[in-house]
Amino acid sequence: MKGDIFMIISIDTKKPRTKLPYSDDFTKWKKNLLDDDYTAIVNELNSVFDSGKVHTAGWIPGHNWIGTVYEPIFKACNKNQVRAALFFGLIVYKVFMDRDDTWACDRFQLDGKEIKSLTYFKVNNIL
Repeated sequence: MKGDIFMIISIDTKKPRTKLPYSDDFTKWKKNLLDDDYTAIVNELNSVFDSGKVHTAGWIPGHNWIGTVYEPIFKACNKNQVRAALFFGLIVYKVFMDRDDTWACDRFQLDGKEIKSLTYFKVNNIL
């Protein structure tokens, strides 16, 4: 939250999301990342988010992170794919929380199947 503007709003409740979920896990995994790696990830995500108005977190990094800016996340989670995916989702959430524009997020389906990660939409403040 910055001033009176909330950076993430829940679509279903229209209420602001002001706390990072699973913050203990985020903190634990972030300790395994170099500051430069975390900064590079944040910068890359901001570049992605600046390029469009709709983003589904799990679709951003692709399946193979080796050789990408996201590879250190995989290593920070001891090469555990499930934990790396969760940590990536938390980083995405945190980056949206820290932005100066307002986004809404929720879970959706595609072809009748639930999408495993959050989808974010750029919105005008709807509060």
